[in-house]
Amino acid sequence: MSVSEGDKAPAFSMTTDGGGSVSLKDLKGQTVVLYFYPKDNTPGCTKEACAFRDLMPDFSDIDAAIIGVSKDSVKRHDNFKAKYELPFTLASDDDGSVCEAFSTWVQKKLYGREYMGIERATFLIDGKGVVRKVWRKVKVNGHAEEVLESAKAL
Repeated sequence: MSVSEGDKAPAFSMTTDGGGSVSLKDLKGQTVVLYFYPKDNTPGCTKEACAFRDLMPDFSDIDAAIIGVSKDSVKRHDNFKAKYELPFTLASDDDGSVCEAFSTWVQKKLYGREYMGIERATFLIDGKGVVRKVWRKVKVNGHAEEVLESAKAL
């Protein structure tokens, strides 16, 4: 079952960089940008993370929390975050349950080979936990700016 605009966001709880944790209930009252990406330190994922990083002051102005989610380990997240000075939370969905809940664990194709992986997707969740906007099969260029504009409109 896919998560659509207007749906209540699935509850989640994940470990994060720095040995912390994050859950949707802890972010109640705050706008949440929950973005799923395939892997730390890969070209597209790095570009996307840096775009969100560069717009962080604007997201902070509207009290929006940004959470990047992949199946990478907390240690990999710590290294990725330090290397690119990312000022937002990176969450480790090591068991894939959050990817499953948001329908971002999908069959992919690369060079004729099929495999399971994370679909690049972003969910904009309002302070009441309702999904207000969904981007699937995200193209990185201009995406962070588009998310910011939608978040400002909430």
